[in-house]
Amino acid sequence: MNSAKKIILSIAVPIPLNRLFDYLPPDDCILEHLQPGIRLKVPFGKNTKTGVLLLLKSDSNIDTSKLKKAHAILDNAPLLSSKDLELLYWAQTYYHHPIGDVFLSAFPTALRKGKPSTLKLPRYFQLTEAGKSIDHQALKNAPKQLALLKLLQEKALSSQEISHFFKLWRAPLKALIEKKYAIETRQTSTKEELITRVAPLTANSEQQAAINTVTAQLDKFSVHLLEGVTGSGKTEVYLQIIQQVLENGLQVLVLLPEITLTPQLEARFKQRFTVAIETYHSQHNETQRLTAWLNMQQGNSAILLGTRSALLTPLPRPGLIILDEEHDASFKQQEGFRFSARDVAIVRAKMLNIPVILGSATPSLESLYNAQKKRYQLLKLPKRAGEAVPPSLSLLDIRNQALQEGLSPPLIRAINKTLAKNEQVLLFLNRRGFAPTLICHSCGWVAQCTRCDANLVVHYRQQKLRCHHCASEQALPRHCCACKSEQLSPLGLGTERVENALHSLFPQQKIVRLDRDRTQRKGVLEQHLEAINQGQVDIILSTQKLGLINSL
Repeated sequence: MNSAKKIILSIAVPIPLNRLFDYLPPDDCILEHLQPGIRLKVPFGKNTKTGVLLLLKSDSNIDTSKLKKAHAILDNAPLLSSKDLELLYWAQTYYHHPIGDVFLSAFPTALRKGKPSTLKLPRYFQLTEAGKSIDHQALKNAPKQLALLKLLQEKALSSQEISHFFKLWRAPLKALIEKKYAIETRQTSTKEELITRVAPLTANSEQQAAINTVTAQLDKFSVHLLEGVTGSGKTEVYLQIIQQVLENGLQVLVLLPEITLTPQLEARFKQRFTVAIETYHSQHNETQRLTAWLNMQQGNSAILLGTRSALLTPLPRPGLIILDEEHDASFKQQEGFRFSARDVAIVRAKMLNIPVILGSATPSLESLYNAQKKRYQLLKLPKRAGEAVPPSLSLLDIRNQALQEGLSPPLIRAINKTLAKNEQVLLFLNRRGFAPTLICHSCGWVAQCTRCDANLVVHYRQQKLRCHHCASEQALPRHCCACKSEQLSPLGLGTERVENALHSLFPQQKIVRLDRDRTQRKGVLEQHLEAINQGQVDIILSTQKLGLINSL
């Protein structure tokens, strides 16, 4: 241990200072474990923090007798590769953000808290000899058990794999085990030889040209701007390119602008591919995000679908990065470590020497300029795929029209006409809550957040004023804070306000509102999307992008 005392550890600690902190190794540490990219528990003031080891050195600007010892090494091997560290160094320098915050942002919340970086052993289930030889007629009155039995006839499956096919699988599985038709086993699943479950769709000439262009450059860095009109089949282009990457044994990172898109795209990917697919976004709990992160970091899974927060997930076999709807403002982190996911993704692809695809029906001006300067390769899909035809568009002049909470008479007539044909209606409104502003009609006072320079949003049902920037909230006041008048009026429209109007105008119709306030609880979003796809919903009001809902 004498040699270990000569080693100085430079550690990134998540505090608002742009510097590293020197520590001595913990007592009785194994020198081989001291590698850049591991986490350590370190004392910091009166607290203990989780830091990331970045450098090993033999001296320090501080007297070594005054250096504190790290409490413990949390990882036996680096969680971040040299390429991951290089990217984070670049991001810290480019965006001028404290180095500790930048490096810890690469980890899911559980790892930032110092929890173990170990995966739980998967539970696998297989049929017994009795289950393999059973007459299926014996389970004719238990269709879920029969379907699960047929699924397990091919091979042993993990609980995660079973959940891909059955949402409510635990009860029928328990019944099969009680009947001695299935048992739990610790064996690993047989490695899939096939990449795809179903054959790709036939690509039109523009789609095929885009596929050929990207697949010809899978072995080097390149940026492709895929500009396709709505319904042009961009997702099919992604899928066919991804298939080529998977056949090379590599991993794929797909970034989406909205959580709402994730379940729909995940279902389509799982319908096409046999490989393990992970999702990563803020509506998953800590354990789910940790599991997805570790499965990608350890190379157990091949595809990661996620929002902006998934960008820095380590990939031991990187092959392709895709940003769908690359123009979307949600790819820009607006708090804490502020960065552009699109720009960082391109830098990461360059460092990894892999291609990146930016897809959009309305590319950003920056991307169009880069394509014009030949920095990006522009791939165009100018027409809709298959037999799809462009939608008819109407621009309404609502001046001098009597509006019902923002709904004009022509719009209401169009909704009635659509419902009469037993079709669904989708309304977009980019503001959640009841109203974006609360104003005093007497003196002009406006309710504003005391933390940020922003107006508080009225959430009438909860009787709250809420800031959509910092999430602070307060009770809805009864009197003006400036003149004590009771003439407080909500100004503007939010999804909650329009929903109330829709219920009044269409009381017999099933109406669903999809926004962050309504989809916070686990599983609610998926339930609503399933009901929409099954035609059980008549009117959908949303702030989200629901272009992947199949039934619309």
